[in-house]
Amino acid sequence: MNAAISFDKEAVLEIIAERRLIPGAMLPMLHAIQDKVGYIPSDVIPLIAEELNLSRAEVHGVVTYYHFFRQHPAGKHVVQICRAEACQSNGGNALADHAQKKLGCHFHETTSDGELTLEPVYCLGQCGCAPAMMVDDDIYGRVTPEKFDQLLARSVAAKRGEK
Repeated sequence: MNAAISFDKEAVLEIIAERRLIPGAMLPMLHAIQDKVGYIPSDVIPLIAEELNLSRAEVHGVVTYYHFFRQHPAGKHVVQICRAEACQSNGGNALADHAQKKLGCHFHETTSDGELTLEPVYCLGQCGCAPAMMVDDDIYGRVTPEKFDQLLARSVAAKRGEK
């Protein structure tokens, strides 16, 4: 295990044990681990593989295939920009470009101060209000680059308890 990044291994082992008999157990395990730890630590992959009698490559393949799963800890706040067709056709590409420039990082990266992680998401269910984004658990529609700046500042300040 990477000494710089630690996680509650006992909690992860409990999650694996609780879900090992569920049909198609890998995805429920991975979702629960990411909910608990915030990402899928590489040290977890062999534990899941052993419990499910799979190869490490099979588990790793699932983790890397789905954009939802993080392989590194996220920032304090997660910003998701919808990349689905409705959002792209209504200004989503300009929004994504703006977000990357504004934050100084690309998708699947975290700002240098560790505050914000930028992630693509493939549909937030706001197609009628495209383009859409989500900051932590808050969804926003009709997001322009200017609105992005305002929403991000307001959302992060609210999470800090500021007005």
